[in-house]
Amino acid sequence: MPRYDWNALSADERAGALRRPAQETRQATADTVAAIVAEVRADGDAALRRFAERFDGAAPADFAVSAAEFEAAEAAVSAPLRAAIDEAARRIERFHAAGMTPAYALDTAEGVRCERVLRPIPRVGLYVPAGSAPLPSTALMLGVPARLAGCREVVLCTPARKDGSADPAVLCAARRCGIGTVYKVGGAQAIAAMAFGTQSIGKCDKLFGPGNAYVTEAKRQVALLEGGAAIDMPAGPSEVLVIADAGARADFVAADLLSQAEHGADSQVILLSDDASLLDAVDVELEAQLARLSRADTARTALAKSRSIRVDSIATALQVSNRYAPEHLILALRDARAWLAQVEAAGSVFLGDWAPEALGDYCSGTNHVLPTSGAARYAGGLNVASFQVAITVQEVQPRGLLEIGPCAVTLAEAEGLDAHREAVALRLAALEQAASAQHAHAPPHLRRA
Repeated sequence: MPRYDWNALSADERAGALRRPAQETRQATADTVAAIVAEVRADGDAALRRFAERFDGAAPADFAVSAAEFEAAEAAVSAPLRAAIDEAARRIERFHAAGMTPAYALDTAEGVRCERVLRPIPRVGLYVPAGSAPLPSTALMLGVPARLAGCREVVLCTPARKDGSADPAVLCAARRCGIGTVYKVGGAQAIAAMAFGTQSIGKCDKLFGPGNAYVTEAKRQVALLEGGAAIDMPAGPSEVLVIADAGARADFVAADLLSQAEHGADSQVILLSDDASLLDAVDVELEAQLARLSRADTARTALAKSRSIRVDSIATALQVSNRYAPEHLILALRDARAWLAQVEAAGSVFLGDWAPEALGDYCSGTNHVLPTSGAARYAGGLNVASFQVAITVQEVQPRGLLEIGPCAVTLAEAEGLDAHREAVALRLAALEQAASAQHAHAPPHLRRA
């Protein structure tokens, strides 16, 4: 990886050192995606077939995965892999169920009841990448919280393989989550199809899932277009930032960097350390481990756009990390938890030498659909609440209006919003009239002076 000394860099050079590869080709990507989205909106399934033939070499006879295909997938997946899918699903479910946001209600004044109720998003679309590598784990990360949220309809799109079939492990994971509607469509065209609908694929309310730069850009665009769908977050090319001290194991650090670099040529990994010898040792380990990887070429391409940065202290490393806001942050430090308080922006944090990021990708229980491209500064990872809508409710009794109505009248007058004031004042007047009438008809000895 290219080596930098943070202290020797100018402000512009520091910005360049933390620049993500996808940003360099953003306009070209945006233009390509815009054309794909427009074509899918105009031609529906016909456009999906053209893109499948162009990008995948052939279009499936039917985009929808049949019951027979699901059964064949179950038979094709080995027993150990099915068991691993089940184990990971259970752990993911436990973690996400524990973090579900509860509904609540309280009286904010006497006679004023305020509530927050939760409703599942009716129809959601999940995207599971399978271009350079099938990701059944992503089907679990999306499908488990969608099921816990109670979404009425769940649609999953995943790219077809060369023979026109969907990856069997992805189908097994989808079925494990109770998803029975899967389409063999990938790329930006899949996002457009779920956002606007085609003859085969119904329109979804919200889209979820990671993908390459084109998928991420497609999600961004459909969220801005009239009639499009909402999206979970920017979840594009994978990235990891590792902060390691002199006591870190170079082989562990190198393995963590490579585990993200092998995702795709547009992935980025960054290593920060205050120890030059550790940086040197990691370089040696990277070369040694690359020789054993089946996706070495992909990893090498990603490493060429990655960074190895020497800093003057671990505190500085945390500052640089917060500026970068990585999707994954590994603290390969002697007292990692002590540094956690200084982490301000990261999708998911891995503490110490024995918490490889790969566990989070698969089966620790946390979600691996995380904000990328610096979005961790303002967004968190996927959870059950991502699949729900929170609705607030107010129930006001007459005594409650008498209690808080004057406050609303005063604020409305201050803002010059007469209709707002009248909506409350008319009701207050009606209550006052009712009280006066009741007072007038009361026996003399019960009337107030």
